[in-house]
Amino acid sequence: MVEIIEYNNKYQQDFYNLNVTWLDKYHLKESRDLEVLDDPKGTIIDNGGFIWLAKEGEAIIGSAALMKEDNTTFELAKMAVDDAYKGRGISKLLMDTCINKAKSIGATKLELFSNHQLTTALGLYEKYGFKHVSVTGSPFETADVKMEMEL
Repeated sequence: MVEIIEYNNKYQQDFYNLNVTWLDKYHLKESRDLEVLDDPKGTIIDNGGFIWLAKEGEAIIGSAALMKEDNTTFELAKMAVDDAYKGRGISKLLMDTCINKAKSIGATKLELFSNHQLTTALGLYEKYGFKHVSVTGSPFETADVKMEMEL
């Protein structure tokens, strides 16, 4: 049974490994990724954001984060699901958790930065109502896709 739990520092290495695995697979890892993955509490949570992990048994198999941009805008970030667990709806559980939290704290917009290679992820975002917009304000050199969703 998969459960979505709030981030705890004891899972930092799991969070790091999940995200570096897919970033390396697509040759997208940048210094900004490593800043966040090396210190998720300091870069996300301490700045007003949130991180969730998908857990099955003792295994951490997925992650997603909301990074605070301002009081009404959050960036959906660091979404990952272990390849061995894909196709089981885990990304949907993580997306639902992020969207519900954003709404509950009064956010009015979610944004995300991605790359055209991540077709499965882009399809998921589109199904949830994210719309493609011009790529501006990206903290990533490899981000050639920006999407936004009004809440």
